[in-house]
Amino acid sequence: MNAPLFFIPSGAPTPVAPFSHAVEVDGWCFVTGQMPTHPDDDARPLAPDIEGQTVRVMENLKIVLAGLKLGLEHVVCARIYITDFEANYGRMNAVYAGYFPPDRRPARTCIGVTGLARGAMVEIDLLAKR
Repeated sequence: MNAPLFFIPSGAPTPVAPFSHAVEVDGWCFVTGQMPTHPDDDARPLAPDIEGQTVRVMENLKIVLAGLKLGLEHVVCARIYITDFEANYGRMNAVYAGYFPPDRRPARTCIGVTGLARGAMVEIDLLAKR
């Protein structure tokens, strides 16, 4: 195994905790769960709805992937954490589905949680392969 490489890409959102945005080992890229914070202004209020927050999370993930010179086409697995599962699951899925072609959707787990950092409704982490 090669030594891990730790990344905090330029232009990515300010971390909400002590972590790297991604860690790569042997071509496997573990992307930390991204929040619906704005990369240019961490203090800006979060979108008020699950749709807006899901878009912001996916766009933040794209920024991190681009910092690794990767894209969503490299994603092999996603984990999604959402609050108020019953109300938000279908609405989040409607947005999430638009980011991947129907024949190239990553393996995925979706977990209902009681709370997320910054009062967010959704957080998504990824596993990508170079």
